[in-house]
Amino acid sequence: MNRTASASYVQDRSRTRDARRALTALLPLAAAVLFCVASMDARAAGALPAGGRFVGGSGSVGGDGTTLTINQSSSRGVVDWNSFSIGGNNRVVFANNNGATLNRVTGGSPSAILGTLTASGSVYLINPQGIVVGPKGVVLTNGRFVASTLDAVDTDAFMNGRPLTLSGNSTASIVNLGTIASGAGDVFLIARQRVGNAGTISAPNGTAELAVAQQVLLQDSSSGRQVFVQASQDSQAGQTGSGGTLVNRGVIQAAQVSLQAADGNIYALAGNHEAIRATGTAMRDGHVWLVAGHGTLRPGGSIEAAGGTVDMSADTLSFPAGGTTVRAGQWNIATPAFTVEDSAARALSTSLGAGTSVNVQTTGANGIAGDIDVNSGIGWQGNASLTLAAYRHVTVAEGATIGNRGGGNLTLRADAASIDNGGGIANHGVIDWSGSTGLVSALYDMNGTYSAGTLLGNPAWTAAPGSGRLTQITAYKLINSVADLQNMSQDLAGNYALGTDVDATGYTLTPIGDHTTPFTGQFDGMWHNVRNAKIVIADFSKDYSSGLFGVVGLAGVLRDVGVENSSVSTSYFGSGLLAGVNQGVIANAHSTGVAMEVFQDGTTFGGLVGRNEGAVERSWSSAAVSGSDANGGLVGYNLGSIAQSYATGSVSPVFSTGYGGGLVGINDGTVTQSFATGAVQTRTMPTHGVIAFGSGTLAPDVYWNRETTGQAVSGGNLPASNGLSTAQMSDAASFAGYDFGPNGVWAMPFAATHPVLRWQLAH
Repeated sequence: MNRTASASYVQDRSRTRDARRALTALLPLAAAVLFCVASMDARAAGALPAGGRFVGGSGSVGGDGTTLTINQSSSRGVVDWNSFSIGGNNRVVFANNNGATLNRVTGGSPSAILGTLTASGSVYLINPQGIVVGPKGVVLTNGRFVASTLDAVDTDAFMNGRPLTLSGNSTASIVNLGTIASGAGDVFLIARQRVGNAGTISAPNGTAELAVAQQVLLQDSSSGRQVFVQASQDSQAGQTGSGGTLVNRGVIQAAQVSLQAADGNIYALAGNHEAIRATGTAMRDGHVWLVAGHGTLRPGGSIEAAGGTVDMSADTLSFPAGGTTVRAGQWNIATPAFTVEDSAARALSTSLGAGTSVNVQTTGANGIAGDIDVNSGIGWQGNASLTLAAYRHVTVAEGATIGNRGGGNLTLRADAASIDNGGGIANHGVIDWSGSTGLVSALYDMNGTYSAGTLLGNPAWTAAPGSGRLTQITAYKLINSVADLQNMSQDLAGNYALGTDVDATGYTLTPIGDHTTPFTGQFDGMWHNVRNAKIVIADFSKDYSSGLFGVVGLAGVLRDVGVENSSVSTSYFGSGLLAGVNQGVIANAHSTGVAMEVFQDGTTFGGLVGRNEGAVERSWSSAAVSGSDANGGLVGYNLGSIAQSYATGSVSPVFSTGYGGGLVGINDGTVTQSFATGAVQTRTMPTHGVIAFGSGTLAPDVYWNRETTGQAVSGGNLPASNGLSTAQMSDAASFAGYDFGPNGVWAMPFAATHPVLRWQLAH
C-alpha cells in the first residue's frame, strides 16, 4: 500500500470510528425518540393535549377536533395538563398576545409534537416524562419557547416575571428532529441527562440554548446567556451535576448559541451542510458557548459566530477526524491541559485560515500540570492570530512547525495565571514567520526557562508606526509582582512584559535604571498597569532621576503600559511617573491622577516623563503636576520629540519661580499632533497653555483648551486660534490632520470633551 493510500485508509478508519462514537452517544436519544413516537402511534393519529386547566392567570382551552386553542386573557398563565402531544395533522394555538404560558404535564406519558404548535407569545412546556419534536413537527412562537424535563420550583416566580429555577431527577430526554423557531425570542431545551437536536432550531433575534444539568436558573437578558447551570443540593453533597449528554447533529441558528453540560459530554457533530451559527443582532453580539463542565467536548463540522466569539470549555476537548471549522472573530478554548495532535492541529489551522483568531488557555484544574504540548504543526495564511497560554509550560515538539503567511501574530505564554510558578517555554521545533509581517512573542517566568529553538523571521519586517516595536520575534520575562519589578535591576538590558496588573500598595519602589546603568531593554506592559506605587530615590549620591524607570537609555523601549494612582519624589534631573529621563522610546503609555511630591528646588516635573531626550508617542497623562522648576502636564523638559499625545492634568508650580505648560514645561525639541486641557496656574514666571517657554518647534496641529487651561496663549509659536473652546475641543473637525477614521490614531467618543487615542477604547 503506497503512502497516500495508507494515509487515506487511516483517515477513513478514523472517520468510521468517530461516526461509531457519535452513534453510540445518540443511541439513548434515539431510544427516547422511538419510545415517544411509538407511544403516539399507539394512540390516535389525531391526538391533542388533554385535561388542560388554568391554575395560574386566566384563560380558556377549547378545540374543534384537529385544532386546540389556548386563549389567555392574562399576561402570564400556568396550565396543568394530563397529557400534551400533537398528532401529525393537528395544531395547537396559544393565543397569549405577547405574554407567556407555562405548561406542566402531570400525567405519565411523554410529549410527542408531530404536528404544529404556534404562539403569539412565549410557551414553556415542562414534562418530566420527556419531549420529542418529530421529523415533521413544527414549533413556531413569536416569543420564547422552553422545553424541559426539569420542573419549575416556584411558579410564583414565573407569574411575577422573576428568574425561574428548574430542577429535577427525570432521566427522560428532550429531542428535536423537526423545526423549532422563535421569531422574536429564544429557544431553550433543558434536561437532566439527555438533550439532542437532529433538526433545525432558529432564534434569529434571541438565544438558542441547550443544557443538561440537575438544576438551572432561567433568566431574561438582552445581551448574553440566559440559562445558567447551578449547584444543586446533590452537587453540594458531592454529587455534581447530572453526568448527562448533549448531542447536536442538526442546524442551530440564533443571535447567540449556548450548549452546556454540567459535568457531562457535548457532541457538536454537525456535518458540512449543517452548522451552529450565531448571527448576531443589534442587541446581541454573535456568540457561541460550548461548555461541557467536567466532561468531554467533541466539536465538529462548522461553528460560526458572525464577527463574534466562540467560547469552548471542558475537562477534555477532542476534535473529530472529520474536521472542525470555527468561523468567528475570536475562538477561545479553556481546558485543564491541551495537546495539539493531528486533529486539533487541523482544526486550529483551518479556523485560523478562515480568519478566526484562536486563544487556547489551560487552567491546570483537577491537579493537572496544565501544560500545552504542540506535537503537530499549525500553519495558516492571513491575519488571524494564535495564542497558546499554558498554566505552566509550553512545549513545541521536535518536527513540529508553527508558521504564518500573512499578518498573523503568535503568542506563546507560560504561567498564564501569573502566579510565578516557574513556567517556561521550550521550542524544539520551528517557528516560521519568514513570510509573515506579524509578531511572535514568547513569555516565560523570570525564574522559568526559555529555549528558542529555530526561529525564522522576515528580513523585510518593519515595525508599525507608533507601536514602539523593535523586533519581530521577541522573548520576554514575565513581571507578575512588585518583587519581579524590582528584580529587573539584575538585568537592565533584558526584555520584560507585565503578566498582570501589579498593585504596589504598601511598597516603596526604587527607580529601575539610572545614569550609570540605564534600562536598555524592552518593557511591554501588555496593556496592564502598575498601580499605587510610591517611587523614591534611595540614594541621591548615586542618581538624580525618579520614576518607575529612573533612566531609559538610547536602546530602551517602554510601551503599552500605565502607571496609575502613584507618586514620585523630587530629583535634581527629572521626575515623571513612568520615567525620570527617557532617551529611548515611550509609546502607548499613560499615567493618572497623581500629584508630584516636592522636596527641593531645581527640578523638572512631568505627568509621564520628567526629561525627554528620546521619543514619546501616542501617550497621555491626567496626573496633576506640582514642582519647583519646569512643570509640564506630559513632559517637564522636552529635548526630543512628542507626537500624537495629550495631557489633561493640572499644572501648579509650587514657587513663584516655577514655570508651567499644559503639555510641556520647557520645550527645546519638537511637538506634533498633540494637545493640553488641564488647568495651568498662573505664576510670575511663564505659564502658558502648551509650553512655558523654549526654542523648540510646535507644529501647527498642536492645540490647547483656552477655557480649561485658563491660558490665552500657547507659550510658543502657535496662533491664538489654536486655543480652542471646550465646544470646539469636542468637535473632531477642529483638529486639522488628525485621523479619526476606523483605523486612525484618534477617536472622539460620544459626549467626550476632547479626543482620545483609539487604543484607549480597547484597553
